[in-house]
Amino acid sequence: MSDLLSLQDKVAVVTGGSRGIGRAVALELARRGAKVVVNYNKSPEAAQAVVSEIQSWGGQAAAFQADVSDAAAAQNLIKCAIDTFGDLHILVNNAGITRDMVIMMMSEQDWDTVQDTNLKSTFNCSKAAVKHMLRKRYGRIISIASVAGQMGNPGQTNYSASKAGQIGFTKALAREVAARNITVNAVAPGFVDTEILASMPPETLEAALKLVPLARKGKPEEIAYAVAFLASDQAAYITGQTLGVDGGMAMM
Repeated sequence: MSDLLSLQDKVAVVTGGSRGIGRAVALELARRGAKVVVNYNKSPEAAQAVVSEIQSWGGQAAAFQADVSDAAAAQNLIKCAIDTFGDLHILVNNAGITRDMVIMMMSEQDWDTVQDTNLKSTFNCSKAAVKHMLRKRYGRIISIASVAGQMGNPGQTNYSASKAGQIGFTKALAREVAARNITVNAVAPGFVDTEILASMPPETLEAALKLVPLARKGKPEEIAYAVAFLASDQAAYITGQTLGVDGGMAMM
């Protein structure tokens, strides 16, 4: 294995790691040598399939159920990683959902559920992880935000607000922990070929892709490569940043 972007012997937690972007991230970190805890909430079979794939090539991984919108469950997840693999170096806050609706018809429950799953979980897991990372004087925290948090998206006031919140959270936490050699960054995907995108009406997706200069959907693996870079020692001087992997949608 090349030392370039190697994560050999690092321990990583990936929330929502059983499907889509989370699955791709878990696999990519493992390919680079990390020991990976694949968190899931309601899909044990999918999480175990990710673990089995990693183990099939000699990697180390474990699945752990936790609703990370709950603080105690998030703390247990981080404890599981440390108990299982002896340390924690990388946290990827990927757990997320959508509950799309125009604001006049959006329920309070759909607003709260999206904030809890997407944003509160980032707080819960990061708080638990930072406690360990501060003592070790090392850490990488990477949150999967969204182009929707940068540009907004009609019908997604709840989702866009949660992702914009992740970006602000990233900047603030990066300033808090930089002195302890902990970097905190975000990746902001655009339209990526996942189950969430597959649920969009075809005409809506076609219109959305017209906003993408590269004129195509992204691949989950393309997001995973960006996460692996930010998790590596080669990215040690990058913190508080949001890396857009969006085909050029949110050029700033």
